[in-house]
Amino acid sequence: MDEQHHPKGQLSLLLTRLSRRGFLGGLLGLGFLGTATTALTESRRDYSGQGEQVGTKSIAPAPYPTHQATTPETPVADLPPPLRVSDPMTFLTTFDYGRVSQLPDGRVRREYTVIALDQEVEVASGVKFPAWTFNGNIPGPTLRCTEGDLVTIHFLNESSMPHTLHFHGFHPANMDGVFEVVPPGSRFSYEFTAEPFGLHLYHCHVMPLKKHIHKGLYGTFIIDPPQPRPKAREMVFVMNGFDTDFDNENEFYTVNGVANFFVEHPIEVRQDEPLRIYLANLTEFDLLNSIHTHATFFKFYRTGTRLDQYEYTDTVMLCQGERGIMEYSYKFPGMFMFHAHQSEFAELGWMGFFKVLPAEGKA
Repeated sequence: MDEQHHPKGQLSLLLTRLSRRGFLGGLLGLGFLGTATTALTESRRDYSGQGEQVGTKSIAPAPYPTHQATTPETPVADLPPPLRVSDPMTFLTTFDYGRVSQLPDGRVRREYTVIALDQEVEVASGVKFPAWTFNGNIPGPTLRCTEGDLVTIHFLNESSMPHTLHFHGFHPANMDGVFEVVPPGSRFSYEFTAEPFGLHLYHCHVMPLKKHIHKGLYGTFIIDPPQPRPKAREMVFVMNGFDTDFDNENEFYTVNGVANFFVEHPIEVRQDEPLRIYLANLTEFDLLNSIHTHATFFKFYRTGTRLDQYEYTDTVMLCQGERGIMEYSYKFPGMFMFHAHQSEFAELGWMGFFKVLPAEGKA
């Protein structure tokens, strides 16, 4: 739905008239006391595996030249089902490893399905946002593989706008998601060898780029090293913002899509338990976002492409598109906050708690 015709509730009308630093700062400041939040609404559109297969014809907007794209002729019903999540807590630890098969040369092939959907989502208590989504959620699914795997991502555009998938990492030019624009009702399959290992991103790359990203078309892409990282409790944090009154300035900030969700629903971990957080910044309209953990320090591996280089800190700042891997544990049990270290972002929803339980066998 176009923003100009989006029906706004009473709260949304207030937001258009009042300063976000005033009204919203006070409202979401209540998050420290446990602001009620509602989980992301599930996709209203079921994946039926039915529908007409349409060959992709790319119609690229200026300044890109028109480019014809082809896609493997795989019937839609034979594609792996898209991964769906229902709320930020589920998203936190859900990884899509794809449908796995083995190639004649012994390599692993992984196939994924990603569907672009126009989807209304709830980004804060009582606040709905007319989003563009991958698989009905913001962020999109966390795709995961191992370096050297052949990955095939079947992209179906069931939205009202043209979109693409652009992956960070190595791939041929015709798999870059810039020229291969997929119109509504069409599909395209991206295929490449996963490399290098690390934490990467994917997002739509259709102009105007800032609109396609701020509306929600992004996700994380994890390529594991051939020798797995040490065992740890793994989670994904995607930092983002929502411009709910469409003035190119965010009214809410979140991790994993819902303001203050992890205030109301603390993440339970154990004292001394090894933790690994895949942290990515997809915030539009702000130059930087950040994370600060209370009462602990973490090793921060920028982009995750080196196993022997890290920072040791409790706060990192990231530009849009930057990401890294945090590894740490909590020395003491108790309730410990994590949040953006821009105070405004924290007050507008980007905060949460780890509930650290005593180590097993300890009182």
